[in-house]
Amino acid sequence: MIWKISMHEISMLSLFLGSFICGTTGLMKIKSGVMDVVEWELFSLMGSAIVMTLVLDWISLLFMSFVFVISGSVLYYSGSYMVDDKTFNRFMYLVLAFVASMSFMVLGLNLISIFLGWDGLGLVSYALVIYYQNEKSANAGMLTILSNRVGDVAILLSIGLMSSLGGWNFLFYSYYMDESWMLLKIFLMISAMTKSAQIPFSAWLPAAMAAPTPVSALVHSSTLVTAGVYLMIRFSAALEGSTTQSALLIISCLTMFMAGLGANFEYDLKKIIALSTLSQLGVMLSILSLGFSDLAFFHLLSHALFKALLFMCAGVVIHSVGGYQDIRFMGNLVKFMPLTVSYMTIANLALCGFPFMAGFYSKDMILEVAFMSWINFVALLLYVMATGLTVMYTLRLVFYSLSGGYNLSSITNLSDEDFLMTNSMSILGLGAILGGSILSWSLFPETYMVCLSMVMKMMVLSVSILGGLVGYILNLTSVNYSLKSLSNYSLVVMMGSMWFMPLLSTLKLSEKSLKMGSRMEKVADKGWFEFYGGQGLYYLFSQAFFILNSLQLNSIKVFMKMSVVVIIIFMVLII
Repeated sequence: MIWKISMHEISMLSLFLGSFICGTTGLMKIKSGVMDVVEWELFSLMGSAIVMTLVLDWISLLFMSFVFVISGSVLYYSGSYMVDDKTFNRFMYLVLAFVASMSFMVLGLNLISIFLGWDGLGLVSYALVIYYQNEKSANAGMLTILSNRVGDVAILLSIGLMSSLGGWNFLFYSYYMDESWMLLKIFLMISAMTKSAQIPFSAWLPAAMAAPTPVSALVHSSTLVTAGVYLMIRFSAALEGSTTQSALLIISCLTMFMAGLGANFEYDLKKIIALSTLSQLGVMLSILSLGFSDLAFFHLLSHALFKALLFMCAGVVIHSVGGYQDIRFMGNLVKFMPLTVSYMTIANLALCGFPFMAGFYSKDMILEVAFMSWINFVALLLYVMATGLTVMYTLRLVFYSLSGGYNLSSITNLSDEDFLMTNSMSILGLGAILGGSILSWSLFPETYMVCLSMVMKMMVLSVSILGGLVGYILNLTSVNYSLKSLSNYSLVVMMGSMWFMPLLSTLKLSEKSLKMGSRMEKVADKGWFEFYGGQGLYYLFSQAFFILNSLQLNSIKVFMKMSVVVIIIFMVLII
């Protein structure tokens, strides 16, 4: 008997092997404190060496390990989710190209080598967002790539500015960038904000949910969107004590609050999870801007595990209910899909920071360190409200889709019988339970010293419980709540549409230029330019050619008359 192995299984095994190698090497690097740097000098330009740099330290190796394990799980999961897709091989190649681009970016140590992977991420993510080739996907893809191009331009400008330092290796120069390098820091902050979808570039992340669900699990939860956070972690030494750091704190806290608020008014299952990703990206960047880049990296890794699992569970649910993504059409799934619902609940509890789940170790420490820092009242208030809103929209999601009343049609086939999907979720489910504690013990063998009053210490727990209670009460009275929301329709629309961010990023951004272009087309292209341009010249030349043709074809009379006229004019001029 010949044992056949499919492409997605080969890819999964290869990526898991790579993850194991990178993970063990990364843990050894933590213990030894050694960093390996490999450089190839390509050529020299005006005294600056253009080099290809690879850095093998504990940060890059652990991040690569997590990227590989999530990519492997997603590709194995795709073997069932995308089984009926005629272009499945193209999907596989795109995902592998994405993993390769991510590897380039993570292992790069200078701005030029990072830019290779950075631009590759933008290009491949565009190809994945427009994978289904319909109008919605095309619009989402265009918004995604144009938003990310802003960050690409900022990186290019940063490369130009750093050339005056004589090199692009930020390991050498980050510690020496004072306030005179403010412009470079602003460009780097903008590039990180676009990739990590911070205000005002937040609209593309929920729009990118037009991609297949496995893509969302990989690209829009743990890799692409965290590229901006990773860049800021690498440049964290340059941000210390700068004005850029304060600006990033306010922007990230606002994004965290805005995403949490929007998720409470959203009914699309994938968009709710996308907004929760946006909220957690705000958490990462806010703690990084307070000077704790190691905590930001810790949350980046733990968040990747449970958020990828949450997307994969959402994919199984959407697959089972026949393609619906509206949570109001679901309900009581726990009776039909107990295993999937269990994994989804684990991921949701980790997201809320439930004790001893993966999210608890990073999120609880981040909030306590933030409360202990020199933080202004606005940022503190946004932290507290965002924490409550996270529990609130998580319970709302559980109430509508997993528990509550059964709202699906009787012909819907719901089950947990797809072993490919459930097996791939089991790997990340284990990570969502144990990943946080293992990372905490590995990255922080000596715990942070947290000194808080009893009120501040209980703040996180109190706000989480309050947010859960408010969310549950509002959903129990969901009919009345929906009717009441109609009386404040404008306010509800504003909060539910990310403060009009999608509108401002698309139509409002191009409205005036489109109107001016339309006016110019009517007045100029189809008006005066046409009258004095193509059509006018055609008419003028045709008349001239008609006269010349008449002169050539007519008899000698015309030439005699012309001769007489010329002689008369000549005589008049002489006299």
